[in-house]
Amino acid sequence: MEEVVIVGAGIAGLATAVALKKVGVRALILERSNELRATGTALGLFANAWVALDTLGVSDKLAALCSPLERGYITDVRTKSIQEVHYRPSSRNGALPRAVHRKVLLEVLAEELPPNSIRFSSRITSIETQVEHGLSICIVTLDNGTIIKSKVVIGCDGIHSIVARWLGLRPPVSSGRLGVRGLSVFPKGHGFDHSDALQQFVDVGRRAAFFTLNDKEVYWFFGATCPKDMEKEADPEMIQREVMEDLAKDFPPLFLDIVKHSDLSSLTWAPLMFRYPWDILLGNLARSNITVAGDAMHPMTPDLGQGGCSALEDAVVLGRHLGDSISKHGKLETQYIGLAIGRYAKERRLRAATLVTASYLSGWLQEDGSSRIMRFLRVVFYGLLLARVVNGITEHDCGKLPSVSSLPSCESESSI
Repeated sequence: MEEVVIVGAGIAGLATAVALKKVGVRALILERSNELRATGTALGLFANAWVALDTLGVSDKLAALCSPLERGYITDVRTKSIQEVHYRPSSRNGALPRAVHRKVLLEVLAEELPPNSIRFSSRITSIETQVEHGLSICIVTLDNGTIIKSKVVIGCDGIHSIVARWLGLRPPVSSGRLGVRGLSVFPKGHGFDHSDALQQFVDVGRRAAFFTLNDKEVYWFFGATCPKDMEKEADPEMIQREVMEDLAKDFPPLFLDIVKHSDLSSLTWAPLMFRYPWDILLGNLARSNITVAGDAMHPMTPDLGQGGCSALEDAVVLGRHLGDSISKHGKLETQYIGLAIGRYAKERRLRAATLVTASYLSGWLQEDGSSRIMRFLRVVFYGLLLARVVNGITEHDCGKLPSVSSLPSCESESSI
């Protein structure tokens, strides 16, 4: 019997476990892989993410490992024109965007958890609920026959979430674009200034970007509307060759050189998926004592860099509402859990749907068409509106967790 079971040890799963620990609730994380996964290689963390990380108590530790990004440059591949974008410090916490290794973020979050909080190589086969003594209990079955009972189940298991499917949410759909990601290594140093090494290259149906992670590593991304799908099991050399010799062959030499220096083991490609915003607004984000967070709730295209940021927001909001279900004995009160999860889902619906919509529209503006109207919209968006949109979205404050001292005391228990 567990207090809370979290499915998936990604950003949302680990952050949610940390948030629950902050309010005195123990969580067991079930991860199907045999270690922390770093799929995606790196991500940008904007001001809204730093608000959440500060609440989780890890912002100082993480900020010491990555440099702030003060400005970026957007190059039009066809006209060669370059526009400069400035990222102003957040009015809430003075934070600037920072680029971070995904695995570093996962490790920092995992270090905040008690020993044995994560059970690796745990693949879920079914979820169900039943009533015991008048209270709803969640039952999770693993592929090895293990049965775990829990007061709460939180699905943080990505875009193909088993928990989201159990809730009845419709599957994510393809945006019509594919994304290629990689990490490039320059043993003698890449020579970019960390404060302004966020660069984008845009063209009809194609967009590329890169940012520095440290003195020797650069993360890069390439997205395109592409009628020709790569093979699902494409080998890294083929992915690299496809980008350099076909998809981005006319992009600036600066970008192609970064792709050339890729660590082949880091190269991945995948269709860019998202969930229709109306499914988020109207769908079952929670039922009984079961809910979802992160990509399991709101998969989105990467065009505004908000996937990981919004997952961190989810964790704090969920921890805040579940913290209200703590009894005087430091336990989750089962009869109040459904109400707490319902309040969480209600609070996150509009925010998540807005982020999904804004990200998709950002990508759409450079996805198709070379008409004068589309060219005009691209110039207006990238030249005049992008920084405002990003700054507006990233000013969001997900709130604070109640301090343990303000909650009823609870016995110290380690996770199974």
